[in-house]
Amino acid sequence: MIYGEILAGGKGTRMGNVQLPKQFMLLDNKPIIIHTVEKFLLNDRFDKIIVVTPKEWMNYTEDIITKFIGKIEKMAIVEGGSDRNESIMKGIEYIEETVGVNDDDIVVTHDSVRPFLTHRIIEENIDMALKYKVIDTVISATDTIIQSEDGETISDIPIRSTMYQGQTPQSFNIKLLVDSYQSLTNEEKGILTDACKICLLKGQTIRLVRGESFNIKITVPYDLKIAEGLLKGESGK
Repeated sequence: MIYGEILAGGKGTRMGNVQLPKQFMLLDNKPIIIHTVEKFLLNDRFDKIIVVTPKEWMNYTEDIITKFIGKIEKMAIVEGGSDRNESIMKGIEYIEETVGVNDDDIVVTHDSVRPFLTHRIIEENIDMALKYKVIDTVISATDTIIQSEDGETISDIPIRSTMYQGQTPQSFNIKLLVDSYQSLTNEEKGILTDACKICLLKGQTIRLVRGESFNIKITVPYDLKIAEGLLKGESGK
């Protein structure tokens, strides 16, 4: 089976003095998360779409989805964990507890605040995950990347042609991801930056899907202005 997992655990602290987490802020009169959920619902290959959110926001999440989209039988709202990877695992625990996990089941994980993903990106993630098991979505780095160990001096300047910027979706064979995560030490879990790192630490090959420059993550107020401009461009306003 093919699962979509939308991660909506952000607090929005970098958005400044706002009352709602960033995924619930309005973009063209709809919460950002609704734009993202709609993109997943447009793809009929998903057997189930899971939205993972903090416990205190579960009812609110369900309410706005019902308001803007309606009751969707193949959607579920699930309580998240203390960080991104624990939240992914909470979504997988829901799958294990409700229907069980088969050897070829995959999950397509995505940030709730990346509302501009395309049908092509989703399709390629699904196809590649079914074939290769671990997939990351990336775009080529356009700026030179500077590495600094101390934040004050340059440690290295990697060759730009080999550098990429990570996006989401990140997609996985579920059993492989769970087995890899459970075999990590606490020290390894402490250095995780995203879910693909789980598999990388365990020596798994991670295939790439090309993202899009407009598949932005809305994190700070400036990103919201860019998102508004992108929507205006799409609608021809």
